[in-house]
Amino acid sequence: MAESTWLSKESYERLTAELESLKTTGRAEIAERIEAARSEGDLSENGGYHAAREEQSKMEGRIQELTYLLNHAEVGDNPTDIEKVAPGLIITAQVNENQKRFMLGAREASADMDIDVYPQTAPLGAAILGLRVGDKTSYTAPNGKEFQVEILNIETI
Repeated sequence: MAESTWLSKESYERLTAELESLKTTGRAEIAERIEAARSEGDLSENGGYHAAREEQSKMEGRIQELTYLLNHAEVGDNPTDIEKVAPGLIITAQVNENQKRFMLGAREASADMDIDVYPQTAPLGAAILGLRVGDKTSYTAPNGKEFQVEILNIETI
């Protein structure tokens, strides 16, 4: 079962518009640039061609990311359950000696906010998903450092 991410109606509409733009105008513009670069001749030494193909690859990745996010999004005013850490919620946690306030989920969901975002699949996100206020856990960062975490608050956007 796929994990869902909560999105406000505004974020959902903005991301839908971005996806549509990338699928139509974005793809057409990249195709024109690739074709123009091809007409210049030898592709093995054609920097413009390789740059356009790399940009096309990044754009297709973004299209896939947005498609997945939008297909698995929960859209509404607020997430329904704020008793447990879940994507789309603002979390305040004590992480080792530092208090952090961040959002768990997709960066696109917080584009209009000035807050750090941690994916639910990142070590911190995976460690705290489903915890309640007062729960404690630990996780190991990719660099091998151990972090102690206590959930202090869970709130909606």
